[in-house]
Amino acid sequence: MSRLPVIVAQGGIGPAGRTSGFNAYCRLVFEALGQTQATHTLSSLAALTGGNPADQQGLLDATLIRKLDGTLFDPDHTPLHNLLKVQDGSQLVLRRRQLPKVLPAGWQVTELDSDRVLVSLGSEQSLLVPATQPSPVYAAGQLPTGFHPETLYQSRNHPRGLAMTVYGASDALMSLGMPFDALKQKISPDQISVYAGSSMSQLDHNGNGGMLQARLQGKRVTSKQLPLGFAEMPADFINAYVLGSFGSTGTNMGACATFLYNLRQGINDIRSGRARLVIVGNSEAPLTPEVIDGYTNMGALASDKNLRVLDHLGKDDTPDYRRACRPFGENCGFTLAESAQFFVLMDDELAMATGAPILGAVADVFVNADGHKQSISGPGAGNYITFAKAVSLACSIFGDEVVRNHSFVQAHGSGTPQNRITESHILDEVARTFGITRWPVTAIKSRVGHSLATAAADQLMATLGVWQHGLIPGITSIDRIADDVHQARLHVVTDHLAVGRDALDIAFLNAKGFGGNNATAMVIAPHRVQCMLEKRHGQSAMTAWHQRNEAVVEAVAAYEQGMCAGTVSPLYRFGENVITDSDIRLSREQVELGDVSVSLRMDNPWADCV
Repeated sequence: MSRLPVIVAQGGIGPAGRTSGFNAYCRLVFEALGQTQATHTLSSLAALTGGNPADQQGLLDATLIRKLDGTLFDPDHTPLHNLLKVQDGSQLVLRRRQLPKVLPAGWQVTELDSDRVLVSLGSEQSLLVPATQPSPVYAAGQLPTGFHPETLYQSRNHPRGLAMTVYGASDALMSLGMPFDALKQKISPDQISVYAGSSMSQLDHNGNGGMLQARLQGKRVTSKQLPLGFAEMPADFINAYVLGSFGSTGTNMGACATFLYNLRQGINDIRSGRARLVIVGNSEAPLTPEVIDGYTNMGALASDKNLRVLDHLGKDDTPDYRRACRPFGENCGFTLAESAQFFVLMDDELAMATGAPILGAVADVFVNADGHKQSISGPGAGNYITFAKAVSLACSIFGDEVVRNHSFVQAHGSGTPQNRITESHILDEVARTFGITRWPVTAIKSRVGHSLATAAADQLMATLGVWQHGLIPGITSIDRIADDVHQARLHVVTDHLAVGRDALDIAFLNAKGFGGNNATAMVIAPHRVQCMLEKRHGQSAMTAWHQRNEAVVEAVAAYEQGMCAGTVSPLYRFGENVITDSDIRLSREQVELGDVSVSLRMDNPWADCV
């Protein structure tokens, strides 16, 4: 009997705000919210950014896709070095300490005084001169203006992606509604798994970016830049400074499908019984001039120049940065974003026993490569397999009628011309194959941008919100669907669509990553999950869960109130409860780690052939 991976908590931070309490989701559909919920959403944003709750427009303008606000770097003056050729015979006056340790060929040095020297160049020389230039791209999905995760704990020059990790993982754990230390007492220390990372590593100054730039900038590499730059460091930080976990850990990297790769790892641990509780997530902070240059030169990003052409603007006109990403519409590229999203999953027995919130469940994640390719970054055949498998599984579990009439799609929807054609063809063909008509399809990158490794986690955050509030976020950045989009059997949602909380039972999350990294997840709605749990565990067990859940709901509400009041700090336990060699005891039966132990009893999995 396979254990059911139940989603019991979510947390994080992205362009739409804080994930827990469905706050970020509510920012996505703010225009369709009632007054009470809208007021709460504004209060959440104000607490996050230090803004004024009464300044609705200011708070809204400081979120989602928008012009880079200058807090990460100045887009008008991005740094570079110009390469200059200096002719033979030129002279320079330098301070003595500025001389290179090894003089370039042709340099002749004459002492002027105790501090200065005259350098005569005996041949043509190449010199790098610091300069700046405007960024080719000004639109981005940046964290809300005014929010600085590194200021909320003792960050000690952590890369931005790791500061976002600490905040996001803490948000997920504290929104669970029960003390995690007490929860850890109910399971073995090695029954907790953490799968988290980034697809591009930590590329700002405090990580790999600073390490690679240091020599060319005349600086020294610090002792922290290399170790903190590793792509799996978000998982390491969660284990070491948030959870104190001894369980399985790591990250699976697959470009834009990275989160679904990690989700697959987590649910496989739960289904097999290797873990009873899993934290899955990603943190990506790619908003640096170098990364923007890289994607721009690939022709992948919606540059200011191309947006002006798309909208028939003059060369000095300002593009509509809010509408930079236009999935399934007339578009010119994706919009880069930063985001950190984390989810806590339990097996169904543990969720029932603790009264944990039931936000949904993950049936499976399918991953397939593209086979032989011509362009390594182009789309291919693998996504047809992943999506068809996910839909086929849903039909096997719930039947064709539920899939045809009670499911929807969170498309990858990157906003590129190629994606709108290839992904819509996949969805339309799968719909035709399984007899689906008017299949609701949305793409939240239109609102928050493309956060690379975290992209599908943004989709899952929005999906859980749909089931809580009954609104599918619309692709509001497009005026019309492009003529080359395949949509005979699709309903591409361009305005927020009210569907009701219990109308949709299944969501399909799709990811198409560079290199042929395709993944599709099948996620089950919370009302369906409760029906499944009642059938498996019985009505009396569900009644007991409801009773336990009452206290959990109260704790979740108290946490939400504390976050909106600004009285809750992230979990960050530096140097606490460290296990040393003297705390460890080994026997044939177990490993004792201070007050806890890990069993060493192992069954022979190949008893039939040994």
